[in-house]
Amino acid sequence: MLSLVDLRTRIAAGHLDPAGAIRLAEAAIAAHDPGIGAIVSRNPTPKVSEAGPLAGIAVGIKDIIDTADLPTQMGSPIYAGWQPKADAAIVARLRALGAVPLVKTTTSPFASHDPTATVNPRDRGHTPGGSSAGSAAAVAAGMVPLALGTQTGGSVIRPAAFCGVAAIKPSFRLLPTVGVKTFSWALDTLGLFGAGIADIAQALSLIADRPALDLGDDAPAPRIGLCLQGFAAAPDAAALAALDRAARAAEAAGARVADLTLPAPLPEAWTRHPVIQDYEARQALAWEYAHHRAHLSPELGEQLDAAQTLVAAQYDEARRSAHRARRVLKDLFGEIDVILTLSAPGRAPAGLGTTGDARFNRLWTLMGVPCVTVPVPGDGLPLGVQIIARFGDDGRALAVAWMIERALAA
Repeated sequence: MLSLVDLRTRIAAGHLDPAGAIRLAEAAIAAHDPGIGAIVSRNPTPKVSEAGPLAGIAVGIKDIIDTADLPTQMGSPIYAGWQPKADAAIVARLRALGAVPLVKTTTSPFASHDPTATVNPRDRGHTPGGSSAGSAAAVAAGMVPLALGTQTGGSVIRPAAFCGVAAIKPSFRLLPTVGVKTFSWALDTLGLFGAGIADIAQALSLIADRPALDLGDDAPAPRIGLCLQGFAAAPDAAALAALDRAARAAEAAGARVADLTLPAPLPEAWTRHPVIQDYEARQALAWEYAHHRAHLSPELGEQLDAAQTLVAAQYDEARRSAHRARRVLKDLFGEIDVILTLSAPGRAPAGLGTTGDARFNRLWTLMGVPCVTVPVPGDGLPLGVQIIARFGDDGRALAVAWMIERALAA
C-alpha cells in the first residue's frame, strides 16, 4: 500500500516531488483498477500543488461527496453524469492543504446496503464491504494513500476490516458533511482510510486542524474494556481469535485489559439505530423516492418502502433511547480509557451479493464516538478489531490503536 507518512517524508527530504507522488498513484490506478473496479472517475489532468502539508497526496473521494471537477453520481443511475458546481467542504479543505482529490470511488447507491461491482483486492471472489467499497479497496490495492468514506451504520470500519486497511470514523461532526449526500443527518459521519494508523492520524490531525491528534508517546498503561457486544449475536470463531490476539498484544504492550459487558440502556439503543436511520433516510431521499422509485436499487427501494410506515413517535422514542445510552456511555468512560471490540462478524463474505453485516458498528455510530479499526495480521482474508473512545477523544483512540498495531507486528 501507499503510505501517506512515507510519501510526506520522502517529499520533505527532497527524494520525491509532489508531482512525482501523484504519478505513482496514477500508475498504480492504471495497473490495478481494471481488475478491482474501485474507481468511478479520474481527473486526467490534476492540478498538483507544490505547497501545503498534504502536497503530493492523492485522495480517493467517495462518490456521494461533491467535487467541482469530477461528477458526483451517488452510485445511482438517477445522478449519472451529474456535475456539482462546488466542492464539498471536506474536499475544499483537502485542496487547501495541497492534496489532490484524484479519483471518485465507488459507493453503494446513496451509501445504502446494496453491493457495488467492486471486488476485494485481497481476494477478488469476496466483497470489499460497503458502502465505502471503492475507498477501502483503492487504499488496500495501493492506488491512493488516503481515501474518504462515510459511515451511517458501519460503512467505514467494516470495509476497512474486510480489506485489511486502517480507518477512523471520527467523533460525530469533527469533519464537515456540507456537500455530502445525506442518508441520515443524525448518523452520517465522514471517515478516513489509510495504510496504517500513523497515516490516518496524520491525515486527520491536518484536515481537522488539530495537531494533538497526530501520534506522540503512548498513554501509560491504558485501561481497555474488552467487549463482545453479546446483544449483537455471536461472531465467527476467526473474529473472536483476532480479538483475543489484539487483547493479548495490548497487554504485552502494558495495557490493562478487563472484560466489559455494556449496561442498559446501550443494548436497547442498538436496537433503535435502524429506526433513526430509516426515518431520516425516508426524508433525505424523499425526492428520489417520489420521482425515481423505479431507478432505486432493489435493497434500498425496499428499505424506503418499509420506512414509509415509521411514525414520529417511534423516531422520538428512538432518539430518547440514544440520549440515555450516551449518558451511560459517558460515565462508563470514567472507568476505562477505550473499548476494544470487533470490527465485523468475521472475514469478508464470499461473492458480491452482500456488503456484510454492520451489527458490530452501528451502536458506536449512534453514540457518535470515535472508532478506529486495526488490521490483525494472519493467514487468509483480513480481520480487524476496533478501538472506541469517549466522544471527542479521537486522539486517545488513535494512540491505543497505534500501540496495538505495533504490538501485533512485533
